[in-house]
Formats: sequence, structure tokens, C-alpha cells
Amino acid sequence: MSGSALYETFARAPLAFDRGEGSWLVTESGERYLDFAGGIAVNSLGHSHPHLVSALTEQAGKLWHVSNLYQIPGQSRLGERLAENTFADKVFFTNSGAEALECAIKTARRYHYVNGQPDRYRIVTFEGAFHGRTLATIAAGGQPKYLEGFGPKVEGFDQVPFGDLEAVRKVITDETAAILIEPVQGEGGIREGSAPFLQKLRELCDQNGLLLIFDEVQSGIGRTGKLFSHEWSGVTPDIMAIAKGIGGGFPVGACLATDEAAKGMTAGVHGTTFGGNPLAMAVGNAVLDVVLEEGFLQSVRDKALLAKQGLASVVDEFPDVFEEVRGVGLMLGLKCRAPNAAVNAALRDEHFLVVPAGDNVIRLLPPLTVSEEEIRVGIDRIRSAAAKLGAVTAKTSN
Repeated sequence: MSGSALYETFARAPLAFDRGEGSWLVTESGERYLDFAGGIAVNSLGHSHPHLVSALTEQAGKLWHVSNLYQIPGQSRLGERLAENTFADKVFFTNSGAEALECAIKTARRYHYVNGQPDRYRIVTFEGAFHGRTLATIAAGGQPKYLEGFGPKVEGFDQVPFGDLEAVRKVITDETAAILIEPVQGEGGIREGSAPFLQKLRELCDQNGLLLIFDEVQSGIGRTGKLFSHEWSGVTPDIMAIAKGIGGGFPVGACLATDEAAKGMTAGVHGTTFGGNPLAMAVGNAVLDVVLEEGFLQSVRDKALLAKQGLASVVDEFPDVFEEVRGVGLMLGLKCRAPNAAVNAALRDEHFLVVPAGDNVIRLLPPLTVSEEEIRVGIDRIRSAAAKLGAVTAKTSN
């Protein structure tokens, strides 16, 4: 055997980290990187948050796994807290966002099945979407680069341009079961669905007997300055998939639904071995302890304003490198004029970590606990990288 024993499915950066402290990652040699990648919006409370570490280690000393053959008190508690703070009545716990989306898709199809309309199984989705890596969720996302080579695309997804209401209307038929959308596309380039657009989707669902599904895997758990990003629009879904931030770094996902939407999900029709395990539930409850504290979401909104103002100044200063600022809360993006891979590498050289996205965007997804001073440091590092990229661009054009 030559090379690594791992599947070669990741183009990994030449970096390995030994430990994390809040907004910082530290290599074995002691180099410190300011982390605005956040494990791709996962490390909602930063690295080694004491409350999360305490919750996990305490639970690890008691019980790891029993399966859903038995009652899991931490699962009941987290489910009740999520229901209390959202539109939902019912929660199904998973290990990942893709699993949460699979559950959401099955919930929507099953709803129509038990209503005597088994032919209503199709789901309207949007270009630029990312819903996961399973066969169903890559079909829902519809991006050719993720579908290629995996056989026939899973049937039942009708894709339309993001934000195009007329295209949504045209594609709805008697077989349509639901509309699935990320209120803010992450992988797609930090593209927000406008409040009027989301409101019109809700109206279309109500008029046509469809379920509205929100994918808040990346935008949820305080990321946008509200507990969930759809709250900004005043629109309530029937089903919602969450993950990433709810575990703060531990694998946790969930599908939330109203009693009506979930009525077809009865004993035996869906399941999971690891989902909702005691370790995951201890951490999920600990994350909510922090995020639901009075003033926490306001602090996210305050820091987001500082970050957006700083990013806007960088765009003004380096128009050859950056085009615009996108996003809401601490789910931010910089649309690049230079290739975003080059921008990402230049930022890494400044010991500043971000995440590339579609539409030539880099995502900034810092911990919600990031300090104002760390935001200023991050802006300075972007400015430094942009100056070097601009100089290279100028040399090349000459």
C-alpha cells in the first residue's frame, strides 16, 4: 500500500491541529490560527468551551449508548426545549445534517401517504442548494459535481432557480408534496432568501396543500442572530432540519415538525441506532444552556454589525480582490473577484481560517462567542492578505 490509508475524497490543507482554545486553533508546534471556519459552522461556541467539556465528560463517565430501544431522559429534555423555543411539536434526533434532511424528506412524503395521497412525493428544491451527501440529498441539492458517477439520480426532486417565485409556481403539480429551501444558502455562496420570497413560498404551500421544509443545518442555533434564521422573515415552516451548531462540535442533528406534519411518522417507519445517544444529548442541552441565555443572541447581532462594517471597509479598499459582503449575523460571505481558492490560501498564510463556497465566495463562520477584538484581528488579517493578493494581481496585469 502506498500513501495514506484514507479515502482520497478530501483536498485537505497541509495543516493539523493539536488543540483549540475559544476562537483559536493551535498546531503541535504552537502556531496559532484564528478560526473563522468553525468546522464549517459547527463549533458554535468555539473550541473547548468549559460548559460543553464539563457536560460531555460528566456524561462520558456515566453512560454512552443504549439505543432507542429505551427511554433516554436527555433526549426527551432536549426535544422539549427545542419544541418550546420553535414552531415544532415533535423532534427526531440524528447524527448529522444529511440524516436530518433524509428524515424531513421522509416525513413530508409520509404525511401525504397517510392522507391517502401516495402519489404526492415530489419536492421542489433550489439551484445552489446543499442538503447533504446521501443519494437522496445530493438529488435534492441537484449539483452535477456531487451527482456524477453515482448512477441514476434519486427520483422526485424538481429544481428551480433560487428566488424565482414564478418558476416555483410552474413546477408545482398534483404530485408535489413539499418545498425545501435553505433560508440562507451556505455552500451556495451565502445567498439569502428574501423575507417576501419566503412569505410567498409559505402562501404557495398553504394554497396547494404542500409542506414547507426549511434546511437550517448551517443557519440555525443562533448563527444569524436569531435562534433560527427563518425568524427574521416571520415565516413558520412545517418541518425543519438542523445539525452543526446544536452539537457545538459533537455530531448531533434533528428533524423538527408540527404534530400535523409528523403524524405519519409512527412506530417502525423510521429509526436510528446512534441518533439521540446520551453523549450527544448532554452536549446539545449544554449548547442550548448558553445560546438561550438572556442577551446571548443580542451579542451575536452586535458583533455581526461590527464584522459587517469591517468587511465593507475591506471591500471598499480592495475592489480588485473583493466584490461585496453577504450574509446575516455571523454567517457572512465575501464575494471575491480573485479566485476564492487563492483568497483562501492567502488568508491561511495570515493564520486566518475561512471556508470557500459556491459563487466564488469565502464564508466567515466564527464562533458565536468570538470577541470584538478577535473580529478586528480577523479584519486586519483579511486586509493584509488582500494587499498581498492585490500586489500580485497588479504585477500580473503589468
